[in-house]
Amino acid sequence: MEYIYAAMILHSADKDINEENVKSIIEAAGIEADDARVKALIAALEDVDIEEAIATTAMAAAPAAATEAAPVAEEEADEEEEEEEEEAAEEEAAAGLGALFG
Repeated sequence: MEYIYAAMILHSADKDINEENVKSIIEAAGIEADDARVKALIAALEDVDIEEAIATTAMAAAPAAATEAAPVAEEEADEEEEEEEEEAAEEEAAAGLGALFG
């Protein structure tokens, strides 16, 4: 993952994504760079438009994030409803005890 991050940092800085630059970033992070992985990354990114890949990923992630947020909101609503029901039950029980000691 750190190799991809290095490529993204270079892209953000408008620097060439080449073996030397990727290796420099990896080593600056205190990681021993694996030459084979660096070469594989450079070869894999050769025909990739990084801007397009980022935009495509962002568009795909937005609906997924919205879909994930909906169940969380439903769970929170269910929890609040359960708490309200518990409070109502406690109040009823307290009222019943009050009648005993009236």
